[in-house]
Amino acid sequence: MSQPDVNSWLETLPEAFLTYLDGRRLDEVECIVPDLHGMSRGKAMPLIKFSPDTPIFLPISIFYQTITGQDVEMDIQDQWAESDMALVPDMSTAMAVPWAKTPALQIIHDLQDLDGNPIPCAPRNVLKRVIGMYREKGWQPIVAPELEFYLTRPNIDPNEPIQPPVGRNGRSGTSLQSYSMTAIDEYGPVIDTIYEFAEAAGLHIDSVIQEDGAGQVEFNLPHGDPLLLADQVFYFKRIIREAALKNGMFATFMAKPMRDQPGSAMHIHQSVVDIESGKNIFSCEDGSASDLFRYFIGGTQKHLREIMPFIAPNVNSYRRFELADNSSAPTNTGWGYDNRATGLRVPNSGAQDRRLENRVVGVDANPYLAIAASLVCGYLGMVNGVEPSAPAASELDEDQEASFYIPGTFDEALQIFADASEVRQALGEDFCQLYAAVKLQEMRLFHREISPWERQHLLLNV
Repeated sequence: MSQPDVNSWLETLPEAFLTYLDGRRLDEVECIVPDLHGMSRGKAMPLIKFSPDTPIFLPISIFYQTITGQDVEMDIQDQWAESDMALVPDMSTAMAVPWAKTPALQIIHDLQDLDGNPIPCAPRNVLKRVIGMYREKGWQPIVAPELEFYLTRPNIDPNEPIQPPVGRNGRSGTSLQSYSMTAIDEYGPVIDTIYEFAEAAGLHIDSVIQEDGAGQVEFNLPHGDPLLLADQVFYFKRIIREAALKNGMFATFMAKPMRDQPGSAMHIHQSVVDIESGKNIFSCEDGSASDLFRYFIGGTQKHLREIMPFIAPNVNSYRRFELADNSSAPTNTGWGYDNRATGLRVPNSGAQDRRLENRVVGVDANPYLAIAASLVCGYLGMVNGVEPSAPAASELDEDQEASFYIPGTFDEALQIFADASEVRQALGEDFCQLYAAVKLQEMRLFHREISPWERQHLLLNV
């Protein structure tokens, strides 16, 4: 490709990238796709080798891998014939790689087969499928994610427990300091680097707070189109990890990285607007809650247990729900008005901003799949007229907790998902079979491991 061709598409890139480039020579383009786990896969190439009009290729087997990289055998004819997928760049996602030593561009790609059809197991395509279901009804879903994560000391030996980071005062954080400005200032250089990287990438942060845990931080993102926000979460995870490394720390999105500290969530605020009018369909003309809002809540309550493998996708995810004095993670599918004891919360808001917050989602979830699955629950509720329970006015009692329980283990969650016919049909049965096979294999691999607890308490005592 000639240099004039390069210049023709470079000039169409977002203003934030051109500001970041500031007349410097662009060296490299990263062509990336999110895999089942939300990790970035793809290829990097010199600028001269990249063209938006020329697809590149990857084997479809990248979706047959567990989080450990182990291949999963599927009942698919010629699975290991390794058919290629075409990577088609979505140029609206183009943004800087702020941590790169020389100017670099990263672009999220869509995945198609060689006939131009969307690859059904690609997480971005799964979310697009769900958004399309809404649009067929004349609806546009709106979401706003909240990202919780931990900054930690570098954990070089996985056999050693993860430790909170050392702040500017030279001490390691241990106590719970919710909303503490002092605690945020302890990790100021990392936060500053995240803001610096986000600005270079053209991303926006609504707010940053200190969460309950030592070294636990929360970023709130602006509301918008689900695909746009999933892309932003995907990018932000890369940015946060790199900013932490630049400052001698790790950033982890494990749901429960430390035994005696709270877990990390990715709360998702959800609303739906009418495409033609732009009005929130969760509110009536007089400002009261609509039937569709009630059904959205009902559908989410009905199907939330079934989508747990997407919103709590790892064995570690379920440690976040363990009852403990310092755990604020919801363990139920109850709902209430401004009630943080329930898994589903209706925040205080005006009629146009009426929304439902799904508080069960863990930050270890793939953002594309978590948002898609959560939206599917509400969609099924609206089209089927599912009535919710009565709202909980306070903490749930034992009977309510039993009635609205969520699975306590990954094993149980996968068993429930196996019979979730409506959810599986909405997300795509072939995709769901592949996803379940990958997660079952991960669970088997985990159960093969011998833990330090077993060595400590069983080695010489049984």
